[in-house]
Amino acid sequence: MSRFTFADLFAGIGGTRAAYEAVGGECVFSCEIDEDAQEVYERNWGEPITEDDIRNVDADIVPPHDLLLACWPCPSFSRMGKLDGLKDERGMLFYHIVQILKEKQPKAFMLENVKNLRFVKDGTAYETVRGALEECGYTVFDEVLNALDFGLPQHRERLIVVGFRDDIAPDEESFSVPTENRAKLETEADQRKALTDILENSSDVDERYYASEKVQSDRRESVNDASTIPKPSVWHENRAGRVTARPYCGTLRASSSWHYMLVNGKRNPTVRELLRLQGFPEWFNIDDSNRSRARRLTGNTVPVPMVHTVAKALMSELDLDGTSANIQGTGTAALD
Repeated sequence: MSRFTFADLFAGIGGTRAAYEAVGGECVFSCEIDEDAQEVYERNWGEPITEDDIRNVDADIVPPHDLLLACWPCPSFSRMGKLDGLKDERGMLFYHIVQILKEKQPKAFMLENVKNLRFVKDGTAYETVRGALEECGYTVFDEVLNALDFGLPQHRERLIVVGFRDDIAPDEESFSVPTENRAKLETEADQRKALTDILENSSDVDERYYASEKVQSDRRESVNDASTIPKPSVWHENRAGRVTARPYCGTLRASSSWHYMLVNGKRNPTVRELLRLQGFPEWFNIDDSNRSRARRLTGNTVPVPMVHTVAKALMSELDLDGTSANIQGTGTAALD
């Protein structure tokens, strides 16, 4: 087996990179337009982003690579957005991925987007996406995955699209995108234990993370007998104002009401907890002086253990190097 290379498009802070480096990959090209994400990426990975705007990237400048990885912007397909699909400027960025695939012809690719991509415009948006990928010469597999099934106490569903170049593609019967790993959180006890492992000691949490007494009181009044709710729990307020306490976190969002998610109905997750909820290793750091910035960046990244499990399946199918690097997360979020 040989070591493999990958291109990291729409790199964000590097969640996809973390997963693929953990199975022996080497990043040879990265692209990210957000300046805050660039700063975090460059500081943690020790190298600059190669290019900032995918719209200015000519395929000729992208080095040869074995795998193309891209988590292109999701607002065009999210139920939280306008559902403009591929007609939206951000949705159309998908075609820059297509152009690079056509010209560079890597062995395989992995794309990520919101679950709702399958349903936008009565499913025609995803049919267009899949058709364009197949026209590039790839056999396509897809699956909706949930971070809960990969050891993270976060309900986060994402569509993973994997493609193999047709000349080396497996049969549909012999390959499937993995839907869980050994750390799957099947029971409430599993979920609460994983949440406990991720949360910092309350004595270590700065007061600025706590909601006002008015907000905390409103939350207590919105649930049935707050004193009986087991700890730890995460209290979620949906857009209709309904509050639900769960033994896991809901989907981390880049933007939302500030107190939509409170630990034990009292405080926001810390920046370290947000990183742990996405499965990042403890050495990975985001400055917590601007919590809005940190929340946006962590809400826009991927669950690392989920992508890592997909990466291992790809490496096995392609007979590429599966040597794991030491980027373990914390508790049940550790990569297996």
